[in-house]
Amino acid sequence: MPSASPFITLNTGAQMPTVGMGLWKISKDTVADQVYEAIKLGYRLFDSASDYGNEAEAGQGISRAIADQLVTRQELFITSKLWCTYHQRQHVKPALQRTLQDLNLDYVDLYLIHFPIALKHVPFETKYPAGWSLEENGPVISENTPYQETWEGMEELVMEGLAKNIGVSNLPGAMIYDVMTYAKIRPAVLQIELHPYLVRNELVDLAHKEGMAVTAYSSFGDASYREIGMVPEDQQVVPLLENKTV
Repeated sequence: MPSASPFITLNTGAQMPTVGMGLWKISKDTVADQVYEAIKLGYRLFDSASDYGNEAEAGQGISRAIADQLVTRQELFITSKLWCTYHQRQHVKPALQRTLQDLNLDYVDLYLIHFPIALKHVPFETKYPAGWSLEENGPVISENTPYQETWEGMEELVMEGLAKNIGVSNLPGAMIYDVMTYAKIRPAVLQIELHPYLVRNELVDLAHKEGMAVTAYSSFGDASYREIGMVPEDQQVVPLLENKTV
């Protein structure tokens, strides 16, 4: 079996692989097999989220790999994310518990706040994943929940052993400064879109200065967004892997 990727050490002392597999947009029909085969190839970090809608199936792949002794749970680094409809402190723990149930795990290695946007709470039995609205193309209903309240709920997850590390995602520099004024447990990771077309040097430098590791998503450019219509069709950008410089 190929060796796993190198590690970096987080501010908690935990080791996080430098290369991982993101599970966004992988279909429920194939994600279990893709996770299983990725583990065979040496992947150890898997980046998931409740909003991806495939955590139960991804968990099947993880469980099968562990059962087949391809890997131990301790050798894996599993990331998931808190969705925007669970920002109220009382909803943070149940949200992670649902993720753990789906992944068939006792804990995640890293739990991130997916976006710094609080939306109206949607119970699991009403819709799960909740998405941005209850109806397709329906209104996005925000909620007045301070980010500090959400972060305090995240800290409780660490104290209860449900998350080994906690962090932030899609957070601008001003909000990083704000989090550091009240965080009892400092964020271990900042996850942001990062690639040669979007280098964000100042934000990366700030994160490192504050002791956070930086995880890049869409690291091969914005092709994922083009596929779902989030990039204007008339925007002329050479795909990263077709760029002559690359």
